[in-house]
Amino acid sequence: MQVKMEKIGLIAGNRKFPLLFAASARKKGCYVVAIAIKGDTEPKLKNLVDKIYWLSLADFPKMFDIFKAEGVKNVVMAGQVSPARLFSKEVNNSEEIKQLLASIKDKQADTLFGAVAQRLEAAGLNLLDSTTFIGEYLPEKGTLTKRVPDPATWEDVYFGLNLAKAVADLDIGQTVAVKTKAIVAVEALEGTDNLIRRAGRIGRGKIVIVKVSKRAQDMRFDIPVVGLNTIKNLIKAKASCLAFEAGKTLFIDKEESVKLADKRGLAIVAV
Repeated sequence: MQVKMEKIGLIAGNRKFPLLFAASARKKGCYVVAIAIKGDTEPKLKNLVDKIYWLSLADFPKMFDIFKAEGVKNVVMAGQVSPARLFSKEVNNSEEIKQLLASIKDKQADTLFGAVAQRLEAAGLNLLDSTTFIGEYLPEKGTLTKRVPDPATWEDVYFGLNLAKAVADLDIGQTVAVKTKAIVAVEALEGTDNLIRRAGRIGRGKIVIVKVSKRAQDMRFDIPVVGLNTIKNLIKAKASCLAFEAGKTLFIDKEESVKLADKRGLAIVAV
């Protein structure tokens, strides 16, 4: 007798997070139906799911009918859509998306993702914690690299933590760059990688990057993510340390990232 696998709907944004989730969900015996976003989702995702539907941003509302037709009840959002697309022609040409944006008080991350979550729930779908099946990728407290921050760097880390929490709670961004207790840069719509590049130019090396979640973080969406690309950008920016919130930050390609950080003398700590 064949056992029926649980169906999981995956709303897949950019980068590796959706790939990681899909691979982990299938290892747990789930049947994964993915909604992929043209221009954002990695094409490799098609090899990691059981079924995939490619939609433009303008056609995104069709996902509700797709999930219903597929018999999907539980859904996960993994990865983001490039923020700049909020101001694109494809959004302006979609009446349904325009109506959704007009119905919310602002275009902050929590507001946008919260509106999508409400639409999913109204359609009878249950939005799951985005770390479902991948808890092992959330590092616990400790120094992950061979290099341990010196006392001055630790001062910058804790200085940055308080700032980052305040910025995150305002839903501006989740990351700040500091140097010798000076605020070098604050993340906004441009994302972490661009923040790091900007901070590298301004700070001229030895910057400390601190990434956190909101105090009332909804783990169903917009959780902090770091990975190999983050480390490469930190090295190019001549940063001295990356600090992120333990237990609430997804670390993708951890082994390869730590190996590269060790080679280049970058400290990585979960705090």
